[in-house]
Amino acid sequence: MSDADGAGYLSRLADEMEAVQLQMGTELIGHARLLLRDRKAAAQELRYLSNRLIEALQDALRIAESRGGRLPGPGECESDGPAQTGKGPSE
Repeated sequence: MSDADGAGYLSRLADEMEAVQLQMGTELIGHARLLLRDRKAAAQELRYLSNRLIEALQDALRIAESRGGRLPGPGECESDGPAQTGKGPSE
């Protein structure tokens, strides 16, 4: 059940979950803007909002870190692994 190429079932499932998390974060930002405009918002509501924003930020950071780990590094091609430069590993 290897998913090393990023095109398998697990990768698609992860991508779908990430899309849901990012969409929820986007919607939360809209709610936050509305609540912060309300000068009568209670401290309890603002604390709740703060906790949900923290969760959304944690999701976004986890997604960015995960995707960053899947990107090729400098001099690497996605399908070929490290680029061939004609030099040895220590040069």
